[in-house]
Amino acid sequence: MGPDDLVDGQLPMTARQEHFSLAFTRMITYEAGCSIKSHEVDYEGVDITVVSSAQYTYFYGPQFELQLKCTTQERYLRDGHMAWPMKAKPFRKLTQPKKFIPSYLGVLLIPREPDPWLSVTEEGLLTQSRMYWQSADRLRTAEPLGDTHTVHLPRSNLFVREQLLGIMKAIGEQEEGAR
Repeated sequence: MGPDDLVDGQLPMTARQEHFSLAFTRMITYEAGCSIKSHEVDYEGVDITVVSSAQYTYFYGPQFELQLKCTTQERYLRDGHMAWPMKAKPFRKLTQPKKFIPSYLGVLLIPREPDPWLSVTEEGLLTQSRMYWQSADRLRTAEPLGDTHTVHLPRSNLFVREQLLGIMKAIGEQEEGAR
């Protein structure tokens, strides 16, 4: 780690991004009335588990594992999706078809400079950040993998309260594509 990594003498930028993505996800999750289980390590290719306490037709308390990524690179945004390059090993772990708990990928896009990541006024909290997501089942491919594999997260899949609750409902009702 060099002096450029510390920016202003505080946490390195990569650590800031990691913590910010967790905080962003927590705010959305808690606002939706769900909770989070933390993982001490991400050997399984996931960072947290998002849990509901709702009753659905097939399951009470559905949950899903979430691998979080954070970037300032707007170049990954395309017209209808975010094209996110993943290393082959974490991709294989995330998309493992025999997983018991469904897995999802979330990529948080934040402004390049740390100053505008959030703004707090008497009117409220504002961030220019947004997270795109996709279920691991929909990311899976039969193509041979090289060192990296680019996945596509639809821009319509924004990690917001309504979509998070929709994921929980899809898992709890065993709807197609929710695994």
